Amino acid sequence: MRTEIKYGLVVEGGGMKCAYNAAILDRFLDEGITFDYCIGVSAGSGNLVSYLAGQRGRNLRFFTEHIHDPEYFGLRSLLKTGDLFGIQHIYGDLTRADGKDPLDFPAFLNNPTEYEAVVTNALTGRPEYFGKEAMKQDDYRLIMASSAIPAVCHPVELNGVPYFDGGLTDAIPVRRALEKGCDRLVVILSKNRDYVKKPQGMRPLYRLACRRYPRIVEALNRRHTVYNQNFQEVFALEQAGTAFVLAPSEPLHVGTYSMKEEAERALYDLGLQDFAAQKENLQNFLSA
Repeated sequence: MRTEIKYGLVVEGGGMKCAYNAAILDRFLDEGITFDYCIGVSAGSGNLVSYLAGQRGRNLRFFTEHIHDPEYFGLRSLLKTGDLFGIQHIYGDLTRADGKDPLDFPAFLNNPTEYEAVVTNALTGRPEYFGKEAMKQDDYRLIMASSAIPAVCHPVELNGVPYFDGGLTDAIPVRRALEKGCDRLVVILSKNRDYVKKPQGMRPLYRLACRRYPRIVEALNRRHTVYNQNFQEVFALEQAGTAFVLAPSEPLHVGTYSMKEEAERALYDLGLQDFAAQKENLQNFLSA
């Protein structure tokens, strides 16, 4: 019979809102806080990789320095790759060994913590989960796939199968973490606690852009219902004492596609502030 508690970390995505979890992950590194299992979604999956590689401050640079690259987001990226968000630039050009801000992949790989990222199968419209076995030096398609927002990015292929953003179908994968044997979870959200997701806007646009993937269109249509149920599930776990939730304590002034350095730094600072306020409670949760 297993007697040790297995601790898991769940990191929500949210595009540029993930400067918040970047701050908390940096403070985890400062405090030597580790987990047995980590799972991330979209930009959260990318931030987790830097955390597991021990590269403090690296994530912050992607929200405050690299956003000024023309290929990061916008027309240049769209013309070059067909993607509004330059996931090939972010997780390729910048991240590979000879890039401007390389990931320490050996350190990530050698970290004993189990890692998974969530992706959405473009053909089935269902979430799937891949770990370190799906990555190798300078091949970070798993993170690209987890971050490929429908209608904004093309799907990314893994093993010949096209995938979109994992947040579409499993935005806060607490159930997956529990299925993997975790007894207690720390969950970092990118939304305020009172957030309620509304039905997806721009339906004609995404129906046209994703017409080759009808299951993705269906998933987009029901995304708000699935997300809101998932969101409430997180707080039910918190009430039960199974989860410790870190969420922005102040209203957000950053959206998924925000590209303002000052706002990103403010959101990062909020993450530092919220960690400081919750540090003692978190440490008690992790030591119980």
